[in-house]
Amino acid sequence: MATRMNARTWGLLALLGMIWGGSFFFARIAVAHVPPATLVLLRVGIAAVALHVYIAGRFDIYATLRARWREFLLLGLVNNAVPHMLIFLGQTQIGAGLASILNATTPIFTVLIANRMTADEKLSPEKIAGCLIGFLGTAVLIGPRALAPFAGDGGPPLWALVLPVLAAASYGLAATYGKRFRGVAPPVIAAGQLSASTLLMLPVSLMLDSPWQLALPPLSAILAVLALALLSTAYGYILFFRIMAAAGATNTSLVTLLVPPSAILSGMLFLGERLTPLGILGMVLVLLGLVVLDGRALARLRPS
Repeated sequence: MATRMNARTWGLLALLGMIWGGSFFFARIAVAHVPPATLVLLRVGIAAVALHVYIAGRFDIYATLRARWREFLLLGLVNNAVPHMLIFLGQTQIGAGLASILNATTPIFTVLIANRMTADEKLSPEKIAGCLIGFLGTAVLIGPRALAPFAGDGGPPLWALVLPVLAAASYGLAATYGKRFRGVAPPVIAAGQLSASTLLMLPVSLMLDSPWQLALPPLSAILAVLALALLSTAYGYILFFRIMAAAGATNTSLVTLLVPPSAILSGMLFLGERLTPLGILGMVLVLLGLVVLDGRALARLRPS
């Protein structure tokens, strides 16, 4: 049974939703001036340093990193390096709100991958229904009639719409793989995967972007990079684990429902993005699919 949420925990959950929704906003600003691979490197690298400072050698972190470095490399690949790269590439063409909605399909992929790769998390009728509704919303957003769900000249290219969905699949794989880290202190998991993804992205950035030749980005982009790394990543992980300790993993997963509205609102207020009726329909379907997937709202409607 999920732990009951009090007012303080709900407040922290709302804060996390705003912070993670803001990551799409910050990325949209930064990616206009910093190439995606280098932006990923800056995000994970700065966040890794910040978390190591926060941990300050506690939780037996260095022994854990030495013993499980191969596992951290794989987790860093599928939970940071690959999905961040895909999202940032997509955001060179699409807005913060649309990217967040498409990436909100992460729990759907998590359920499907867990059903395939684990013995204790199999599909139920509710989960199947939630997946179908969520994928219907995704189809509305990236289908032929929805190539311009946000106002603008024409529609974004199809590849830019598909990349955040592929990132969601990578996150889903990471969520399933991450279960093997049970017993490891959550801050160590966060610092370990970010350290590993920093090592992975360093040669990619050097080869693709030659960052030493890049022009110094404007102050707005520098601040966006720092906010993306320190606020949305380092502090976001700390807040996430604090909520999980207080309210459990199931309640913490509700943050998925809060991220798209936060990203959409910031995009509308500061970037001039506008959501059309078709875009709203796609968002509603994706969020409805997540509610059905979660199951608790439907459980309350059933007669006792």
